[in-house]
Amino acid sequence: MEKRRLGKSDLFVSEMGLGCMSLGTDSAKAEKIIKTALDEGVNYFDTADLYDFGVNEEIVGKSLGPIRDQVVIATKVGNRWTEKKDGWSWDPSKKYIKEAVKKSLKRLGTDYIDLYQLHGGTIDDPIDDTIEAFEELKSEGLIRHYGISSIRPNVVREYAARSSIVSVMMQYSLLDRRPEEIMPMLSESGISVVTRGSVAKGLLSDKMLGLKEDQWEGTEYLDYSSNEIKELIESIQAKLLHARTLNELALQFNLANQAVAAVVVGASSIEQLKDNARAVNSPSLSKEELAFLQLASKENHYSAHR
Repeated sequence: MEKRRLGKSDLFVSEMGLGCMSLGTDSAKAEKIIKTALDEGVNYFDTADLYDFGVNEEIVGKSLGPIRDQVVIATKVGNRWTEKKDGWSWDPSKKYIKEAVKKSLKRLGTDYIDLYQLHGGTIDDPIDDTIEAFEELKSEGLIRHYGISSIRPNVVREYAARSSIVSVMMQYSLLDRRPEEIMPMLSESGISVVTRGSVAKGLLSDKMLGLKEDQWEGTEYLDYSSNEIKELIESIQAKLLHARTLNELALQFNLANQAVAAVVVGASSIEQLKDNARAVNSPSLSKEELAFLQLASKENHYSAHR
């Protein structure tokens, strides 16, 4: 699997990253999926302290421990569980970040985190305080690089201007092209985009092909109606799917954007992981394919957090 440089960092990540949130808490099953990902050439694994109350980090750390120096481990911080673990609150303070990183390091069983990401963020946060925390963690050698996971343009612009983030994780797909608004700015700043949601909750996967009329009900997504999604997929099927799968087109659409370093996709089974790897390893979109997909889909825009 090809690798791309993450921003201006010294990290080179596989074009497909494994989103570990969907691994579950069955450690034996999760380890098999992670091993399969490694066999497929994946070196980039994304988790968060929020997932399964930290159990996800433990599973990822244990699975990757024997080859720690060969992989890129990314985790996230900022959401803290309540004592009853029935919800969480947002805390981007320097104090909390510097406490949380130690717990993540312990769960991951490692001395350093390759990519430490702020798991959200608002324009009202103490942004300078947050940046200071990440910079100190870098200087202390506890993290190699940092980024943010945010779809808020006003927040992303602040971090791009005021920090040394190397990446922004954003939801991006044929049905959600909103990030294209700020991708050129990120590219010019030497900041990579890592995408999630590239198959739009399964709406851009092959399971949607051949649905009956009544089965499209309830498939609305952002500013797309069920009928608009049906028409889009049918037009793609008629024009492009003679030699491609819908999954391929969805993932390759993301990778066609020069700002994108990797698509992070989840997998709850080995079969699903292998299918995603095949899609990422398939040929890049031709100019004609990309032009058709751009023309057929909406250029939607962020309406909030300007």
